[in-house]
Amino acid sequence: MSASSVIMLPYALASVAVARQRLSADLLESGVYAGAVDDTVLVLSELLSNALRHAHPLASGQLRVAWSCAEGHVEISVSDGGAATEPRAGRPTLSSLGGRGLGIVEYLAERWGVRHEGESTTVWAILHAPQPARNTQTRTTGICALREVV
Repeated sequence: MSASSVIMLPYALASVAVARQRLSADLLESGVYAGAVDDTVLVLSELLSNALRHAHPLASGQLRVAWSCAEGHVEISVSDGGAATEPRAGRPTLSSLGGRGLGIVEYLAERWGVRHEGESTTVWAILHAPQPARNTQTRTTGICALREVV
């Protein structure tokens, strides 16, 4: 089974919890293993927290969060209104209080990157999201259904 969603969230810290809950529920409903769900939710938290800390909101005053899950992988993305600096993984010292977010993303994701589209910046990541086989002969991959929640 597959999941796909696009949600527009307020440019506020409370949006991190909302996004985490919705992503977790979608992936668990799709049959993704709980450990993979936890990793994916953590990566989404880091991307969204970085957008709130370092970037501006979209012209609407919101952030766009999207995910799609198919064929054993999930792609997540957070779009914002851009920042003065390019998102990159830092190398903080052991005593640093921050700067580890994209390092965590880099560690957990198979790939991640940044896209610029007009006035928006999107940071995306692809993670392995295994699902149990329904029987011993085939794995389900299904077709994604797009659902928008505003």
